[in-house]
Amino acid sequence: MTGNHKDSNVSRRRALAVTGGTVVAGGLAVAGYQAAFADGTPAAGATATASASASSGGGSCTTLMASVTEGPYYLDGALVRKDITEGKSGVPLTLRLTVVDATDGCTPVPGAAVEIWHCDAWGYYSGYTTANPGGSAPAESEDGSTADDDTYLRGYQIANANGVVKFRTIFPGWYTPRTCHIHVKVHTGGEKEDGTYEGGKVNFTGQLFFDDEAAQEIFTLEPYDRHSGSYTKLDDDMVYDGGGAGSGLLTLEPVKKADPAKGYRGFLTLGVDPDAENTGAGGGAGGGDGGTPPTGTPPTGAPPSDAPSASASS
Repeated sequence: MTGNHKDSNVSRRRALAVTGGTVVAGGLAVAGYQAAFADGTPAAGATATASASASSGGGSCTTLMASVTEGPYYLDGALVRKDITEGKSGVPLTLRLTVVDATDGCTPVPGAAVEIWHCDAWGYYSGYTTANPGGSAPAESEDGSTADDDTYLRGYQIANANGVVKFRTIFPGWYTPRTCHIHVKVHTGGEKEDGTYEGGKVNFTGQLFFDDEAAQEIFTLEPYDRHSGSYTKLDDDMVYDGGGAGSGLLTLEPVKKADPAKGYRGFLTLGVDPDAENTGAGGGAGGGDGGTPPTGTPPTGAPPSDAPSASASS
C-alpha cells in the first residue's frame, strides 16, 4: 500500500466513469438527521425523509451515483452483527444507513442486507494483516486486541421495515494512497444463514467518506497517532469525486462536542435499484484499493501481484 499517490492518480471523474459496464442506479443522498437516528418507531420520519429527497430531485429521489471499486480487501462470509469492532481500539463510530428504492420514490427497502468493511486505526484490514499501510505504523499484532484476524471490522446488517441498519464500529484509520473510507455493498434477495448472509445479488458497491477536518483531528488521538506519514485528503483521493453526500460523504455529529475521543455518529441514505446487479468491479481501478498495490509479504488469499493498476484502467 505504499507509493506516491500523485504518480498513480486517476482523475476523480474518470474513476466514476470507468465502470466496466457495471453502472448501477445506486445513489447516495442525505436524509434528515433526527429521522435517521430515531430509535423509536420512525415510520413517519422515514416517509418524510423519502418525500423530501424525492421533491428536491424533481421526481428522482437521489443524484444517481455509479458504483465504485470494492478494492482488493473484500472477503466473503462476513457475520451478521451490529458490533463489528471485536475489541479493536479506536474512536467509537455509530453508523446509521437507510436503504431506499431510487426507482420508486425513495420507498424503504426492508430486508436489504448492508455489508461494510474497513481498516483498523493503523490501516490494516482483517484477512490481510501483513499488507503494509504505508508511512510508519506498528505491526497489526501489536494492538493488543483479541480480534479475529479474519473477521474484525466486517459485518452485515439486515434493514428493518424502514430500510434502516445500524453498525457499531470505530473510526477507520488510513493507508497510502487512500483517504479515510468505509466500503459498502447492498444485497437483496438473500437470507441470513449460519450467522452470515447467503444468496441474492449485489445491487450496489460503494465507499463512504469522512470530512477531512474530523479525520485529521481524530488521527492526532491514540491509537491513530502511532501511524505517521502522508495522509491523503478528500480532494486528492482517486475514488472520491468531490460530490459530497451524492458521492458517499457521511454526515457526522460528535457524541460530545469539543471531545472527539468520545466518538461520532454518521449517517447517509443509500438509494439503490433493487433490480440491478453489480459485480463490484466499479471505477477507481484495482491495486491498493484504488491505487498502488499493497507491499510486504502477501497473506494467503491476497490479491495477485498483477492486479490491474490505476494506469491500466485509463
